[in-house]
Amino acid sequence: MVRKAIQHARGRRLTLAAAGLALAAAMAPCLAQDSATIERIKASIVAVGTFEPARNPQFSFAGTGFAVGDGSLIATNAHVLPKVLDSERNEAIAIAMRSGESIAVRPAQRAAIDDSADLVLLKISGTALRPLALGKSDEVQEGELYLFTGFPIGAVLGLFPVTHRAMIAAITPTVIPAARAEQLDARAVRALKRSAFHVFQLDGTAYPGNSGSPVYHPKTGQVVGIVNSVFVKGTKESALSAPSGITYAIPARKLRELLESSR
Repeated sequence: MVRKAIQHARGRRLTLAAAGLALAAAMAPCLAQDSATIERIKASIVAVGTFEPARNPQFSFAGTGFAVGDGSLIATNAHVLPKVLDSERNEAIAIAMRSGESIAVRPAQRAAIDDSADLVLLKISGTALRPLALGKSDEVQEGELYLFTGFPIGAVLGLFPVTHRAMIAAITPTVIPAARAEQLDARAVRALKRSAFHVFQLDGTAYPGNSGSPVYHPKTGQVVGIVNSVFVKGTKESALSAPSGITYAIPARKLRELLESSR
């Protein structure tokens, strides 16, 4: 009986090992497709910030952006850009792109903005970049897996595109209701009424600098959302030391509307 038990255990281990090898073999093409998509996406990712000739460094990083439309437009979050530029110091909006070991900085101008959706389009001159296609964000479902690429803590880690994987954890209103009725004041009620669209809650961890990162399908590369905020459990500093792992993204539908209105 002992011998049969040992043989059964050995057979079970072999079966599990075979299943593991089969699973790895099945996943290999999928992972290769993801890698190819990421490599293609990175060519369209840029850093967004300001440029000042007399400053050191001249380019000040603020967030992530990506090429859309005809390739001369850069999409990012409205909150990434300063409200006012220092004209006396010739401060200007700019984007930065990595080309091998060097960084190329190009001037940009606001082309269109939607503050309610925290989105802005920047216009750049010169050679157009490879634009990313926008997917059907209205068809996104909870539980689906996506990728987002950007520059987390780019001012410290450098302008090297970093990709994270995230699941759609929830599709939720842009305004979260108060826990108790007595916490709802007139201002909060008005904000709830103005909430005309839902956002994607991701279970992926984003960091300062990821604002403006495209959320895209790992196979097609089509953009379904734009990272715009992270749930912070305490102080802003805790977003680095103890990230919540809860990230929000604006549906690509809002970006498509902004593109159409800017034509």
